[in-house]
Amino acid sequence: MLQVNNIKEHKDAYIKALKKRNFDAESIFDEVLSLDETRRSTQTKLDDTLAESNKLSKQIGLMFKNGEHQKANLLKEKTGKLKEDSKKYSELLANSIAELEKLLYTVPNIPTESVPAGVSEDDNEEIFKEGDIPVLAEGSLPHWELAKKYDIIDFELGNKVTGAGFPIYKGKGARLQRALVSYFLDKAVDAGYSEYQLPLMVNEASGYGTGQLPDKEGQMYHITEDDLYMIPTAEVPITNMYRGNLLTDKDFPIACTGYTPCFRREAGSYGAHVRGLNRLHQFDKVELVRIEKPENSYDALDGMVNHIKDLLKDLKLPYRILRLCGGDLGFTSALTYDFEVFSTAQDRWLEISSVSNFETFQANRLKLRYKNKEGKKELVHTLNGSALALPRVLAGILENYQTENGIKIPEVLVPYTGFDMID
Repeated sequence: MLQVNNIKEHKDAYIKALKKRNFDAESIFDEVLSLDETRRSTQTKLDDTLAESNKLSKQIGLMFKNGEHQKANLLKEKTGKLKEDSKKYSELLANSIAELEKLLYTVPNIPTESVPAGVSEDDNEEIFKEGDIPVLAEGSLPHWELAKKYDIIDFELGNKVTGAGFPIYKGKGARLQRALVSYFLDKAVDAGYSEYQLPLMVNEASGYGTGQLPDKEGQMYHITEDDLYMIPTAEVPITNMYRGNLLTDKDFPIACTGYTPCFRREAGSYGAHVRGLNRLHQFDKVELVRIEKPENSYDALDGMVNHIKDLLKDLKLPYRILRLCGGDLGFTSALTYDFEVFSTAQDRWLEISSVSNFETFQANRLKLRYKNKEGKKELVHTLNGSALALPRVLAGILENYQTENGIKIPEVLVPYTGFDMID
């Protein structure tokens, strides 16, 4: 959520920047500033009324003490009117704050200068590419056929038990999943991230805190009886651990990692590009979250990007990095880099990680601040990235490592799997 003071100070620049997202903010900002002026004036009236009421209450006390009952009773009538006024102003203030907050929730984050303009993923900028795309033998198969051939993932059985998008991993497929999770967590811990085991459900306040609500409400599984939401990513519970905190210099840097299943309704997703592991309702992911002072956040973002590069180098998977354009940028993000692996059998790129800096956008919702050297309270910057999401990494391994004799296991994973071939 944007800060009203920043909107007031940078209104024209913000309107221009949001055009990269194809978002017209001018009329919304005018309404925001009008509501804020109403809020301020109502707050002043309430403060003045309460101050006058307190002043009279003290005078009434002294009058009763001095036996001036008639004068005291006259003033009591006046305080009664002030109490009615203060109640009215309190209600008006609460309404203006609620309206202002509701309006601010509709405005996405301001993209950085480096974010290119664009309307869709076709306008994203490729900024890095590494790894040779393997040449597969004739008759090579996509991962969903390999999964069936080697009996390692059962999509039909998952459909029977739950529904489409909930695969069941079997035998060496399950062990390869577990190996990937352990490998990604070990690499994160070695890089200085603290590991957490997290709840898989969060409350509404947590959803609003990191920006899933109200923007992505339709994509989240909602347990209505308890008003809890299944997490779409570990980012939500990890970041919300710090909701409402006031940090100090000694708390930084904050670097957290966690493995969780993730749950997404993926409403409206269909077609050939969602086959197999390409798009699921439940999938495993290891997440990185950082909380930084503003002056350090972009160095931290570069560090996260390099961490994910190292994972993909170790797995020897061909990948590229895209800088997302305004039209493809997530609602809460100021800058996002997408990592994609090349699926040789499908002859296309598959997204396997997004790494984002939200600057103060989430922190403002979270009321997450720190006390700087001058003793002033400032909002922190929050960042997150997938390191990594497993389904498409697994799809890339199955397809790119397939041979006539079976599927090789990347060398770095063999100590985790205990085998070097799926056959």
